[in-house]
Amino acid sequence: MAAVVTDRRPDQDALVELYASVGWTAYTREPERLCQAVTGSRWVASAWEGERLVGLCRAVGDGVSICYLQDVLVHPDCQRQGLGRSLVQACLDAHADVRALVLMTDDRPEQLAFYEALGLQRLADLKETKLNIYLRFAGMRLS
Repeated sequence: MAAVVTDRRPDQDALVELYASVGWTAYTREPERLCQAVTGSRWVASAWEGERLVGLCRAVGDGVSICYLQDVLVHPDCQRQGLGRSLVQACLDAHADVRALVLMTDDRPEQLAFYEALGLQRLADLKETKLNIYLRFAGMRLS
């Protein structure tokens, strides 16, 4: 399995290659902004097979009250090997004392099962706490 590290930030070429491999073109269309986003992240874990970037997990937040798990991606060649789980678990461990950890993901059954298996709960499943989430995506209508 690839080595997961938290002390190495990938360069632009490696980031674009990884994000393109999973079809995240909203990021790859503007490589400089992708690099800024990763560089500006509070925490980054990356997974490497030699010099090849094969996975990444990044979080933004203040490290005390909020951690937003922004990106989790694994190159298709390395999926279904536990690498995504290792990346997310490293984030959860690094932010264990943070009051709230938030993640937004697709509504695909495999995505939901993956995060629920790691102990995260869907907002819709919280019975006693009523919360709302408000979103705005630049240049995109949500309705």
